[in-house]
Amino acid sequence: MTTIVMDVASAWDALAGTNLPDGYRVEITEGKIIMTPQGRDQWKVILKAAPQIEQQLAGHGEILSDVMIDFPSSLYGYAPDLAIVAPGSELNSRGRFEWHSLEAVLEVVSKSTRDNDFDKKFRMYAECAIPLYVIIDPSDSTCTIHRNPTRTGVYVEQEQIIFGEDLVLPLEGREIVVKTDGFPRSEG
Repeated sequence: MTTIVMDVASAWDALAGTNLPDGYRVEITEGKIIMTPQGRDQWKVILKAAPQIEQQLAGHGEILSDVMIDFPSSLYGYAPDLAIVAPGSELNSRGRFEWHSLEAVLEVVSKSTRDNDFDKKFRMYAECAIPLYVIIDPSDSTCTIHRNPTRTGVYVEQEQIIFGEDLVLPLEGREIVVKTDGFPRSEG
C-alpha cells in the first residue's frame, strides 16, 4: 500500500496519467491506494448478476462494474463490483458518475476485501445516502441487503438471504430480481 497526500477534487485525480497493472482492482481508502487481484468467485458472481440486472433495467438506469465513482471525499475512490446508476444521471466534468447517482451498490466479499466491504464501504455508502448496499459473501453463501441509510454511517434495515433464494433489489419505482442459485460458494 502507498499513502498519498490528497489535494485534489476527486481521489481518482491522484492516479491521472498512471499506468495501472491489468487484472488488479484499484480503490482508494483513507488516502491509500489499494490494489487487489480480482478473485475467481467475485468475477463469477459479477458475470451471473450483471446481465440479469441489465436486462431488467431495460434502459431505466445503468449497471456498472469496477468503474470509478466520485465520492464527496478526496480520500475515497471506490469502483464497486456492481453499481446501479439511477435513470437520468449524468457524468460530471471528469467523465464519471458521482455517489448521488447510485441507486444500489453490490460488493462481492473476498478475504482481501472483507474489512473494507463490511466496515469502511458500509459507512461511506450510508453517509452518502446510497439507498441500497448489498454484500454478497461466497464464503457463507449469503447476500445481505442494507436499506435506509443514515448520515451517521449506518443502514437501519438489514435482510439476509441465502444463495438459491432470489435477491430482490427494491429500486425507485421498480424492482430488480437476481437469481442467486448459480452464485459460487467458496471455502473460508
